[in-house]
Amino acid sequence: MKVDVAAVKQWWPWRREAREGGGALPVRDRVDIGGSRPVRLSAFDQPLVAVVGVLVMLGVVMVYSASVALPDNPKFAAYTQTFFLQRHLLALAIAFVAALVAVQVPMSVWEKHSPWIFVIALILLVLVLMPFIGKVVNFSRRWIPLGFMNFQPSELAKLAIALYAANYMVRRMDARENFFRAVTPMVVAVAFVGVLLLRQPDMGAFIVIATIAMGILFLGGVNARMFFLIALVLIGTFALIIAFDDLRRERILAYLDPWNPKYAQGKGYQLTHSLIALGRGEIFGQGLGASVEKLHYLPEAHTDFLLAVIGEELGFIGVASVIVLFFWLTRRLFAIGRQAIALDRVFAGLLCQGIGIWVGFQAFINMGVNLGVLPTKGLTLPLMSYGGSAILMNLVALALVLRVDMENRTLMRGGRG
Repeated sequence: MKVDVAAVKQWWPWRREAREGGGALPVRDRVDIGGSRPVRLSAFDQPLVAVVGVLVMLGVVMVYSASVALPDNPKFAAYTQTFFLQRHLLALAIAFVAALVAVQVPMSVWEKHSPWIFVIALILLVLVLMPFIGKVVNFSRRWIPLGFMNFQPSELAKLAIALYAANYMVRRMDARENFFRAVTPMVVAVAFVGVLLLRQPDMGAFIVIATIAMGILFLGGVNARMFFLIALVLIGTFALIIAFDDLRRERILAYLDPWNPKYAQGKGYQLTHSLIALGRGEIFGQGLGASVEKLHYLPEAHTDFLLAVIGEELGFIGVASVIVLFFWLTRRLFAIGRQAIALDRVFAGLLCQGIGIWVGFQAFINMGVNLGVLPTKGLTLPLMSYGGSAILMNLVALALVLRVDMENRTLMRGGRG
């Protein structure tokens, strides 16, 4: 009699577990994802975690490199060389703990409470505008001091709008073909958030939030022709805001001609020095820590213009690697979302795709600004730039995607929904 060795090897560990446990053969991943207990932590997207880990670790190295010389500037004379590194690591530690907590919460709980999370984000956006509460930095009132860190409500608003829009599309599924019934409440919500953000002012966050909301509406099945009509209206609105705002209009003109003496020492200063940094990097870079532009020439090198320092020190290879990693990450977030929708988990799927829009679009804007493809805009590079609130909300959002993937795997392996 012939014995199928492969079949025996596959069967034997299961039989051994049953014998040692004294019971019947176990059924793997039979987990109620509705909330009875967490899904098995052994079943998660390891490549996704690895890519996020690489981006975060590279961000730590480059934040230290970009900020190590800042104490030589009289503005930061009271700080040590590791001040920004220490605060960045503290923010990462807090974000990691928050992500571990978030990944334990079932998606049904997030779906149920998403409107309230959106309300909390609105309240914080109002509070940050109040005197003696909001902190003013560079003429912008965007932060609420918490002692150990400064919290930026606009970062919470990005996650909140993704949660709310996904929940809204599930609740209003019957109104998708009626464009105005489907879109009007979301337009009102986004407009209200926009008014609060423009009061700070933070137009960059408003653009990202509007893109997340409109993207989820489109992916949720709203009438395509009417969707593109409202997209044109939004673009026209942004154009009018720029046309009637001298500061933003000057930024556009500086972007179009950054080397013009009129702008080179003004609104085009950051862009010109970012391009100089990238030019110095050439193919393989000047070497880690060898950037010259970070030595008080390039403002905000550790936040908005971190990619320029990467380009100068690690060259084209470093910049291309970062672009490829973000492309892979965005593509993977959309793939997890599509998988969830295929399993009839519409809220989870739309949320993943909304987070994919958030991470991919914001990374695209930041990279475009650093490379001179887009006008200067105060948006950080997700997962990498210095900024406690951004790192915190990025990792929490990705923890939700990881939770969705874990629940998807549970369902596909016979788990109960």
